[in-house]
Amino acid sequence: MERFKSYDELPLTLDAKDISKFLGVSPTSCYSLFKRKDFPTIKIGKRSIVARDKFLMWLEQHTQTAMEEQ
Repeated sequence: MERFKSYDELPLTLDAKDISKFLGVSPTSCYSLFKRKDFPTIKIGKRSIVARDKFLMWLEQHTQTAMEEQ
């Protein structure tokens, strides 16, 4: 599986496949993220995407939370 090497390589909007490549997890896991109330999902018809900057902010917040809980 091809992975993104830096934040700059990410497209401006991400779908589950993009996030899957970035995080190194299955697309199914990413589809679960899109269903979370705290995940910054944008719905366009049946398609779900997230803006790159919103995704990175969400990831940073949840990484900090996970570190604080340990």
